[in-house]
Amino acid sequence: MCGIFAYLNYQVPRTRKEIFETLVKGLQRLEYRGYDSAGIAVDGPNKVTSDINGNTICLIKKKGKVKALDEELYKKDILDLDAQLCTHFGLAHTRWATHGEPSAVNSHPHRSDKDNEFVVIHNGIITNYKELKKYLITKGYEFESETDTEVIPKLIKYIYDNRESDSITFSTLVERVIQQLEGAFALVFKSRHFPGEAVSTRRGSPLLIGVRSEHELPTEQIPIQYNSGHPKEGLQEKNSHNRPDCSNANAINSVGDDKAVEYYFASDASAIIEHTNKVLYMEDDDIAVVTGGKLSIHRVNRQAGENPIRAIQTLQMELQQIMKGNFDAFMQKEIFEQPESVVNTMRGRIFFENNTVVLGGLKDHLKEIKRCRRLIVIGCGTSFHAAVATRQILEELTELPVMVELASDFLDRNTPVFRDDVCFFISQSGETADTLMALRYCKDHGALTVGITNTVGSSICRETTCGVHINAGPEIGVASTKAYTSQFVALIMFGLMMSEDRLSLQKRRLEIINGLKVLPELIKKVLSLDEKIKAIANEMYEQRSLLVMGRGYNYATCLEGALKIKEITYMHSEGILAGELKHGPLALIDKNMPVIMIVMRDACYIKCQNALQQVTARSGRPIILCCQDDPEVTKNAYQTIELPHTVDCLQGILTVIPLQLLSFHLAVLRGFDVDCPRNLAKSVTVE
Repeated sequence: MCGIFAYLNYQVPRTRKEIFETLVKGLQRLEYRGYDSAGIAVDGPNKVTSDINGNTICLIKKKGKVKALDEELYKKDILDLDAQLCTHFGLAHTRWATHGEPSAVNSHPHRSDKDNEFVVIHNGIITNYKELKKYLITKGYEFESETDTEVIPKLIKYIYDNRESDSITFSTLVERVIQQLEGAFALVFKSRHFPGEAVSTRRGSPLLIGVRSEHELPTEQIPIQYNSGHPKEGLQEKNSHNRPDCSNANAINSVGDDKAVEYYFASDASAIIEHTNKVLYMEDDDIAVVTGGKLSIHRVNRQAGENPIRAIQTLQMELQQIMKGNFDAFMQKEIFEQPESVVNTMRGRIFFENNTVVLGGLKDHLKEIKRCRRLIVIGCGTSFHAAVATRQILEELTELPVMVELASDFLDRNTPVFRDDVCFFISQSGETADTLMALRYCKDHGALTVGITNTVGSSICRETTCGVHINAGPEIGVASTKAYTSQFVALIMFGLMMSEDRLSLQKRRLEIINGLKVLPELIKKVLSLDEKIKAIANEMYEQRSLLVMGRGYNYATCLEGALKIKEITYMHSEGILAGELKHGPLALIDKNMPVIMIVMRDACYIKCQNALQQVTARSGRPIILCCQDDPEVTKNAYQTIELPHTVDCLQGILTVIPLQLLSFHLAVLRGFDVDCPRNLAKSVTVE
């Protein structure tokens, strides 16, 4: 996954230095999406390439983080930083490598040829790039990188070189390109043949457009312009069909009316919000075109049931939400935001005065959900752990069988899915590729689909039948923290809503609702243990391995805690079901192996005590997460972290926070970048 940012100023004078600053700032907001290399493309002039019209594109690319690119920009003497450009389109990209090692040549933007006739930035993966590359090589096109992306600018140049008319438009070229591509992509194109024009498109990867103008926009409802449909054309053809071109849109079908306007293209709203809160979310196979300052949306043909309008929305996000404030890292800030984020998840949904729960996105489908045969909850990584954490209480409250599935494994089997199943898809970003593909599989099998995401306008939001937005606020740190606890709370609320009319469950429901009412205060008490957790981290940060054990409601905490430690400290860590201790993991226990055990007062308390005795009998030195004032457990502990007690099904929220803090402190002590762990990025938009 990668970060895309592009900026077009139309009749808004900007110096090249100001354009650089805008592009770099956009990349810095997106650096959590990829940080092994970065690059930009801006208009020349430069000393290398120039065509007869003087239109040039200068590429500057650098291995490493965005800061390295920023420094590189001001080393170049080929560009006049003080030159004022009335209209200009610049591209920027920060990469998370999928094809080819991190290097300047593999970083984006990628180019069509040495003259930079076409350049493109890409988020996603092109699955048929080998076939396209092989074909283009036979046509004499030379490749310089190891990436899948490079076939795209080469392909658009091939189509341009074989065009049937000199009047062909930029959007038509892009339309023909994407008909040849398989896989997932968000793309933004720039060409020196079409100066001042921008074309972007997406399929399976997120892309949105921000609009900023001092003048009132002529419309916030943009009708889609449809070209006549044609079958997919082979590369061997010259694409000589006479298609209607719609690039020169009428003002009624576009934003912009020859007045000054600025456009921002990005893979995430966090890069746009400081410039404008007016955004348009693109949908799969949309082609967004800006020409002459006018934005219009095109598609090849209209599908049945498709919304023929794209609306410009007003973002509610605020800039301070994505700033670190007084914290050293976004992850640390997000851990400490959890008292507020769980309140935001519950706000307007739980009515404590009459003990009712209403999830507005699900209430119209509640009868259908109650008639279902089973629930299938699907996610990846942390989202999967949120499903594991709540499976037991969902089974209790809904009295339905609950399957919890890893999306990647779900797709590797011919999993039986039926029309009377209800399938939940959990994803912080709403763009996780495996989860999206599982969603489409379940839709094809007729199941009711429910999305649980943190991102309004995301693919999962749009493609599910109904859903719940967790309202956790922007999560920038790659290692998810507050999204996990908000997903946890959202699933609990679903169970409470499902059980509202079951008399036998009213006592249990009331217990859970009362637990949710005081949950924010209990989270604050856990966060107050930060200094003690930091002291424990000081003792163990040089260790190479760590085991986390628990069972029952806290098994998911073990999995999630171990994942956090893996993600940002690079220590080997393993979440172990304590009931499986004697079936193998006990062989790892000795006085040198750090062990964290979760022993809370719940139905598994005696069983966890037995596991604790097995560990101490093998000279283990366990660090125990336990309830306050529990002498039976603390006497066997090497270290204890005493936590407030709450209802059993909510205890996992309180037990995961010390492990989030521990992973943070371990990473800092080991000298690693907490927000940008190696090899990982925030939203996995490739399989």
